[in-house]
Amino acid sequence: MAAYIGRRLRKGAATTAVAAVVVAALSASGAPGAQGVTDSASGSQTSDSAPGPDDGDHSATGDSPYYTELPPLKSPTVPPTIGDPISRGGSEAGIPATVLDAYKQAEASMRQSQPECNLPWELLAAIGKVESGHARGGRVDGNGTTTTPILGPVLNGNGFANISDTDNGAFDGDATHDRAVGPMQFIPSTWGEGGPTGDGWGADANGDGKRDPNNIYDATLAAGRYLCAGGRDLSAADELRTAILSYNRSTEYVNTVLSWLEYYRKGSHEIPDGTGTLPEDRSDRIPDRTPSPASETPRPGSSAPDRPGTRPGAGSTPDPERPGSGPGTSPGPSVPGGSPSPGPSTPPTKPPGSGGPTTPPTTPPTTPPTKPPTSPPTTSPTPTDTVARLENAGSATITATAGESFPRPVKVRAETSAGDPVAKVRVRFTVAGDTDTAFPGGERVATVMTDSAGVATAPALLAGEKAGGFTVRAVVVGRAVAAQVKATVTARQADALVRVGDKELVCSPGGEFADAVVLKATREGVAADRVAATATLVKAAADPAVNDKGPHFKDADGKPVRELTALVTDKDGVLQLPKLHADETTGTFLLRVTTTGGATLTVELKVTAPPAT
Repeated sequence: MAAYIGRRLRKGAATTAVAAVVVAALSASGAPGAQGVTDSASGSQTSDSAPGPDDGDHSATGDSPYYTELPPLKSPTVPPTIGDPISRGGSEAGIPATVLDAYKQAEASMRQSQPECNLPWELLAAIGKVESGHARGGRVDGNGTTTTPILGPVLNGNGFANISDTDNGAFDGDATHDRAVGPMQFIPSTWGEGGPTGDGWGADANGDGKRDPNNIYDATLAAGRYLCAGGRDLSAADELRTAILSYNRSTEYVNTVLSWLEYYRKGSHEIPDGTGTLPEDRSDRIPDRTPSPASETPRPGSSAPDRPGTRPGAGSTPDPERPGSGPGTSPGPSVPGGSPSPGPSTPPTKPPGSGGPTTPPTTPPTTPPTKPPTSPPTTSPTPTDTVARLENAGSATITATAGESFPRPVKVRAETSAGDPVAKVRVRFTVAGDTDTAFPGGERVATVMTDSAGVATAPALLAGEKAGGFTVRAVVVGRAVAAQVKATVTARQADALVRVGDKELVCSPGGEFADAVVLKATREGVAADRVAATATLVKAAADPAVNDKGPHFKDADGKPVRELTALVTDKDGVLQLPKLHADETTGTFLLRVTTTGGATLTVELKVTAPPAT
């Protein structure tokens, strides 16, 4: 036990040191949320505490315990992801695939509904890390719902807040007191009450018609809404700090979240669901930072001190396991997602004077103990587990002109090894390559659920301005099952080019053409905007070589130029050429203009000597 206490005390000191370094780094860099943050060894509410969005009595979590482990001081190294949908790197920087997808989906949703909030997904990841270790290392099913409930301690006032039941046990299974629920640890009263519409901060992010705090998509979007409440701008340091304090009113909680926020901003990577690193240290089990001999050594006749980390006044009440604790669990360190530590294996003896033997009887039992089962119970695989491959359900290649929508969406079909379709599987589509093509809203990533035929259809792709090829990659969320579609963006084009006006273009030798050449480009009868064009003074109709005499443009230095590239039509498809000048050569000359797409027009220019006087 002494060795254990010593290790915990050393780890507690290291934790404080790491927090100080990270917060100092944030302050020095001017990172959001770093200003004014101070370390609180107890983790209790301070004068910096902020009320929840509704100015109620409780924060989002009811100030339940949280994981206190801090990220490494060394910045994460993000491994390359090209060609490998499930990347591996430093364990602390890894975020389970479905959980990471939920964080990014929530950020995208908030960017649409509350763009002024500037909510980064890394903040949601930081809170998810300290609240539940990313849903116990990504132990979620194909829909994003935790495979087992994640419950905080009973909030009965015994070492924690005293919050009477508000949901009749619907979310937390406790009809007497509330408990924090799910991967983002909402208390039922926050989930189901208050909020912008008065019916709670809970959200239905995955479109299944339910607001479920045990679903990582629903819980993460709800957390985003809660953090952005009151018109907050999380790019401002003070408002970021206020938002985090509203989630759990502890200055040390703020420091811990900010540490992970900064860490994830420097890099992270996706790992398979269920393989995430599980935290160990909890805020209600942190040993005293500066223990004194008096606090560690009992005086003669006094009782032994409390185990390091127990809350004052907690007495013999068992430490609630976070996550997943409940009445009757044994005290002592716990592992998220695992079982409580076993109790003593030696049977207790009767107290002296109570009569009867003080040792167990030695007579062996007449009935042999029941033989335990020889094989563990089996669980049914989730739809995600049954996917053996993704097949292209649409075109193998797709093409669109810059600035236009691709005519057909990307489709893939999830199949079992027997070729049967798999419904209700999340598929993530990613636009990969050197391109500015994107899904609606400028997103390069979109997650879609397969339908009853096993088909996932990506949102419509809008071709960017950059011409060239790229790939749309589809991956089953949480699995290394992938498919891809080749895509190409062609430059904007015109199929017709006409001159605006029909006035003859005439100039005297050595003079300047009075009228500019103005053209209009169209494609299928519609104005062709932003189409590239080239203007060349050619030698003859049958000779496209650049002429070396006659009319010309001028460059910035006033030198003659007889070919112009990098010309582009305006939003109405109109192209006005620079002023034309003439040398001393007289005659009829040809100006040829060609656009991307093959539209060509030849304009006649005349240089004539003025009539003799």
